[in-house]
Amino acid sequence: MIPEQLHKEFPWARIHSLDYPVRLDALGEVLNEIRAARHKTDHSDPRPEESRLIGNSADTQLVRRMIEQVAPSLATVLITGESGTGKEVVARQIHERSGRKGPFVAVNCGAIPEHLLESELFGHERGAFTGAVSARAGRFEQANGGTFFLDEIGDMPTVMQVKLLRVLEERVIERVGSTESIPVDVRLIAATHRDLPKRIADGKFREDLFYRLSVFPIEITPLRSRPDDIPLLADEFIRRIAAEKSVSLQIAGDAMEILKGYLWSGNVRELANLIERLVVIRPNGIVRERDLPWPIVERKEPEPEETEVVGSNLSSISSTVRVDLPKEGLDLKRYLAEIEQDMIHQALLESDGVVQRAAELLGVGRTTLVEKIRRYELNPAKKTTH
Repeated sequence: MIPEQLHKEFPWARIHSLDYPVRLDALGEVLNEIRAARHKTDHSDPRPEESRLIGNSADTQLVRRMIEQVAPSLATVLITGESGTGKEVVARQIHERSGRKGPFVAVNCGAIPEHLLESELFGHERGAFTGAVSARAGRFEQANGGTFFLDEIGDMPTVMQVKLLRVLEERVIERVGSTESIPVDVRLIAATHRDLPKRIADGKFREDLFYRLSVFPIEITPLRSRPDDIPLLADEFIRRIAAEKSVSLQIAGDAMEILKGYLWSGNVRELANLIERLVVIRPNGIVRERDLPWPIVERKEPEPEETEVVGSNLSSISSTVRVDLPKEGLDLKRYLAEIEQDMIHQALLESDGVVQRAAELLGVGRTTLVEKIRRYELNPAKKTTH
């Protein structure tokens, strides 16, 4: 495609700044600009249907209430949760309810090479580096008056963390190659699936930035912890596909029960991909248990196997705590659950209700402990004995 054709198809690109004959580095700058626009890094469109928070579980309703509370303010929000739980959906809902007239701009810190991240966020001046044939506004400037969503903030290099901290404190940015401070009116929302306290302990994330970001933290629980949301989410994905491709789908009760019991390591994103696959397999049909892919069907809780243990093996088994089996037997699942609940309660008491410290005492991740606290309906702040 010759430059005249490029200018005709992409009139907003800085093709007029090209010198002829065209240098490869100069052309590369224009092509990068077009590529970035095509990838829609600047999500200024509201996409209201896709940004709806689907579900009626207690966890989802709590997140919905937190969105309503924080949206009208300018408080910085830190959204945490596993990959695929819908952190950007929550960020969009906060923006849409904030009343801010500017755009919603999203950047994934983990998807941009470290040497390009500063220019992407803050922009650059002409000649700032090889290939910078013209000045370019960064994403912070593009989000002026609106909301800037920094996804996967836990993957941001430490050098950039220092510069981001300055933006949060002074509300000004400096383009690469410039010493001029440019004021920005931006509401910042950050998200990560990383355990930031652990990354702080490992020296990979700044503690001062963590506290500056987590003015209003929102934690999204994984899909496996809110199975009641699965039928509603599945219906929503089916509705979207029907509207886009005119292909419908129904999920029978036996199949839905399997879906509700599945672990969903990929969370909501994995469920959306499964629905799209089922539409291909059973277009305008009914999905039953036999139609589900084997990884989902096979991950049902297995029945306990009877294992023969010879005497020599028994003598080699040692335990620090001996528990006598009652003559009438016991419900092992319930017994172990009671022990686990008691250990969690003791850890919370020892840590004065600080979940992160309790998780360290128990040797589990913070997210895992939060799930168990919700499951057992424990109150971290409660100091009464169990």
